[in-house]
Amino acid sequence: MNILSIETSCDETALSIVECSGGAKKPQFKVLKNLISSQIPIHRPFGGVVPNLAKREHIKHLPKLLKKLEIRNLKLEIDAVAVTVGPGLEPALWTGIEFAKQLAKDLKKPLLGANHMEGHMFSILLPPVKNTDNFQFSISNFQFPAIGLVVSGGHTMIVKMDSYTKWIKLGETRDDAAGEAFDKVARILGLPYPGGPEISKLAKNGDPKAINFPRPMLANKDYDFSFSGLKTAVLYYLRDLRTTNYSLQAKRNIAASFQQAALDVLIKKTMRAASQYGAETVFICGGVAANAELRKQLAKECAKRGVAFLSPANEYNTDNAAMIAAAAYLAKLRKKTYKFVADSSLTL
Repeated sequence: MNILSIETSCDETALSIVECSGGAKKPQFKVLKNLISSQIPIHRPFGGVVPNLAKREHIKHLPKLLKKLEIRNLKLEIDAVAVTVGPGLEPALWTGIEFAKQLAKDLKKPLLGANHMEGHMFSILLPPVKNTDNFQFSISNFQFPAIGLVVSGGHTMIVKMDSYTKWIKLGETRDDAAGEAFDKVARILGLPYPGGPEISKLAKNGDPKAINFPRPMLANKDYDFSFSGLKTAVLYYLRDLRTTNYSLQAKRNIAASFQQAALDVLIKKTMRAASQYGAETVFICGGVAANAELRKQLAKECAKRGVAFLSPANEYNTDNAAMIAAAAYLAKLRKKTYKFVADSSLTL
């Protein structure tokens, strides 16, 4: 079936058309169109996403992206419309939901709700954009049980998947998500929003062992996370320097040391779960999965243990509508339905 999907959970307005097939045991996805309008320049002066500005931009760009989809020229049948219902910023979610309801009515097609976090989880099944004409995901690359690290600006959690329709959440953050901590530390260092890519950029030329920042909850036997203390440790470190005139190299070392502290917690807890549950596959997804050092170090740990490691193509790690089509398709197969109301607290 061909799903036209809509994503407006935060500061990306996105529409996609995805061909979904294969059923729950061998799902396959072919991305026919994938359009994204970023709002980063709008929110950058404020150091973070302003919900009402996000809503305004979604209202402005949804019809523009729909026009760019050129549905009539694609010579294919749209079988359903899907939309993110949560989690996310409620003003932003409502714009997508109302737009999707009207679009489904105009097209005379069923409307499917989708969980944004399931979208991130199933982004692992999406083929790279550059290969959409001839690539389909090979199910043989993904073996169960699988351990997934779902890590983004608003969420950090570890899930255990036994199939594409059965999973449990092993743990999640108790306060700041990893991506949120990256953004806050970037702000402390005077870096522009979004902070994650800026921290990674600085860290490339820094010494990750320069400062021994804490590894919160690393010794705990559970799979929960906490990053607020790590963020505060960076703040106190800078306060104790008693100067704001530190060198570029000092800033690089702070970024690298903070990043490594966060990665150590994410990687070690993920691999501990993989060992405990006998995982055949470890995967990572979400905005923070775009962090090259995280992917590199986690892949290395998986190779040591003979566990397959997978991560989506980078264009699918950040928010996009193609992953929402995948989530909606698999929700439909397992007969999971969502109310068409904005649910900021929706989780896996």
